[in-house]
Amino acid sequence: MFYTLCSGLLRVMGWKFEGQLDTTQPCVMIVGPHTSNWDFVIGILARSALNTKIHFLGKHQLFIAPWGWLFRAMGGSPVDRRKHNNLVDAAAQLFQQNQNYKLALAPEGTRSQVNRWKSGFYHIAVKSEVNIVPVGLDFGRKTIVLALPMAPTGNIEIDINQLMDFYRTIKGCHPKAIPIYLLRSTPERN
Repeated sequence: MFYTLCSGLLRVMGWKFEGQLDTTQPCVMIVGPHTSNWDFVIGILARSALNTKIHFLGKHQLFIAPWGWLFRAMGGSPVDRRKHNNLVDAAAQLFQQNQNYKLALAPEGTRSQVNRWKSGFYHIAVKSEVNIVPVGLDFGRKTIVLALPMAPTGNIEIDINQLMDFYRTIKGCHPKAIPIYLLRSTPERN
C-alpha cells in the first residue's frame, strides 16, 4: 500500500523515472545533486515507489527525539560528522551481513556548494565489491534518473570524473556547479 501511495504522490507531483534499478543486486547508490531539503522528500518517495529497501546515512541530529524513530524506520542510520570514525569498514560490514544491501548516499555531503565530493561512497563500493549506481534528481525535467551501474575500477580519479560527467546533465532544485574533482594525496575518511 505504501508503494502505491508513494508512486501516486510522485505522479501527482509530476515526477517520473528514467532507467531501471536491478533490485536483486547490492549497490552503493549516489544521489545528487544535493541542493535542497526537497531532495530528501523526493528521494524517500522514489525509494518507496521502487518497492525495494534502500538504506541511507544522515547527520546524527536527525535521529534524536522526537523524529529519530521515523528516520530509523525509513532505513536511516545516524552519522556523527564531528567524529572521525571508520565508516567505510562499518558500511562494508553491512554489505557482508546482507547479500542484497543497498546504500544511498549524497557524495556532496551538504546542500551547500562544495569544491570536491566526499569519497567515502567510492571506498565503500570498492571495499564491499559492489557497483555504484548514479541517481540524478533532475528538477528541471522532474525525472529521477537511474543510470547504469558502474563497477569501480580502483582508479578513483577516472571513475569519479566519469560520475561527474553524468551529474553535469542533471539540474538540481537550486542549481549549483558540479565540483571539479581534485585528488588529495591520501583518501578522505568519511
